Amino acid sequence: MPELPEVETIARSLNVLLNGRTILSARLLRQRLAPKTPADIFASILSGRTINFVHRRGKHILFDLSGDTTLIVHLRMSGRFSILPAERDDPRFTHALFHLDTGERLVFDDQRHFGLMKIVTSKDLYETKELKSLAPEPFSEEFSPRYFQSVLRSSKRSLKDILLDQTKVCGVGNIYASEALFAAGVHPELRADRISRPRAEKLRQAILTVLQEAIDFAIGRPVDPEDLEGNYFSSEREPSWLVYDRENEPCRHCNSPILRLKQSGRSTYFCRKCQRR
Repeated sequence: MPELPEVETIARSLNVLLNGRTILSARLLRQRLAPKTPADIFASILSGRTINFVHRRGKHILFDLSGDTTLIVHLRMSGRFSILPAERDDPRFTHALFHLDTGERLVFDDQRHFGLMKIVTSKDLYETKELKSLAPEPFSEEFSPRYFQSVLRSSKRSLKDILLDQTKVCGVGNIYASEALFAAGVHPELRADRISRPRAEKLRQAILTVLQEAIDFAIGRPVDPEDLEGNYFSSEREPSWLVYDRENEPCRHCNSPILRLKQSGRSTYFCRKCQRR
């Protein structure tokens, strides 16, 4: 599932490519993609809207449209946007189409069928169920040492579980949680309320560092409208993950084998020697 850096990369790319363009017509091809809006209403509301800008909150992509309208999109496991010329065929699992005033079309395809869209009034955007309960953005002033330490002190859950809770830490998923815990030298199973203040601050800084590194990877790289995922940090032939998906490979710090454990149904990768409880 795309995490904050990937969603940020997609939102920035879409903003560059779509800012100021008008949606001539919209089609919802899979009703469950926007379960609260019938296909004819979906088309009626979005057709004729100008795209003011595209931005992000947490893992949600937000299309700010004319007429006080915002389209909220969550990519989930395999949702994908592309901007295709008229002569290019739609992908096999296309679930929504947006025909643009340039003759191209914005396509949303989703092989796993988990993506979601919702149309809301822009002025009420941050009061919607999807966004209202989200934790502060990691790069915001609200994600302060005091905030993070209070979150950890108030929970007996494992640190890994806290990092994946979007109401506690926004935008972090399985990959960057493992990477941040490794960077901070903290064991993923350590109970949140038992971490010391210095280690908690080290972990907070590690979260910011690993997220920023992945975002910076895409900055300045050319954007391919037909392959927006190509600028993901993880799309590199040899992504420089330090622990994620490296079970039994040597730790790049101490050469001990990277281990994998299951936490809440998800795989966590860590180094037993470098990450103490």
